[in-house]
Amino acid sequence: MSEILNNSGLFLALLGAAFATFMAGIGSAIGVGKAGVAAAGVLSEQPDLFGKVLIFQLLPATQGIYGLLVGFLILSNVGLLGGVEEVSLLKGSLYFAASLPIAFAGFYSAIHQSKCSVAGIGTVVKKPDQMGKALILPAMVETYAILALLISILAVNGINGIQV
Repeated sequence: MSEILNNSGLFLALLGAAFATFMAGIGSAIGVGKAGVAAAGVLSEQPDLFGKVLIFQLLPATQGIYGLLVGFLILSNVGLLGGVEEVSLLKGSLYFAASLPIAFAGFYSAIHQSKCSVAGIGTVVKKPDQMGKALILPAMVETYAILALLISILAVNGINGIQV
C-alpha cells in the first residue's frame, strides 16, 4: 500500500504527458486537414503551386510536435522511458499543470493558424508573388504556441529541482 501512495502522482504525470500530446495533436490534425482541403482545391486547377500550398498546410502541424515534445519530457523526467521513479502526488500534479499551456494553446492555435493558412493559400492563388507576406500571417499565430511551449518546458524542467 505504501508503494501505491508513494507513486500516486505517476498517474497525473502520465495524464499530463498524454494531455499535452493529444490536445496539441488534435488541434494540428484539424488544422492540417482544413488547410489540406483548401490546398487540394487549388491543386485541381493549378498543380504548379504544390510547393507553396504545402508550406501553408504544414504550418499547423508544428503544435502537435510541440505537444509531443512536452509529453516526451514529462515521461523522461518521471522515468517512464527507463525505469519508473517514485512520483509524489505533488510532483504528478505539477507535471499535469505544466502540460496545460501547450495542450490548450497548441489545440487552439493550430486551428486558428489553419484559418490563416487557408486565407494565405487563397492569396497565393491570386497573387503568387505575395507568398512571403501571406506566410507572415499564420506565422504570427505560431508565436503563441511557441510561448506556451516555452512555459511548459520551463515548468517541466523546474519540477525536477523540487524536493518532496
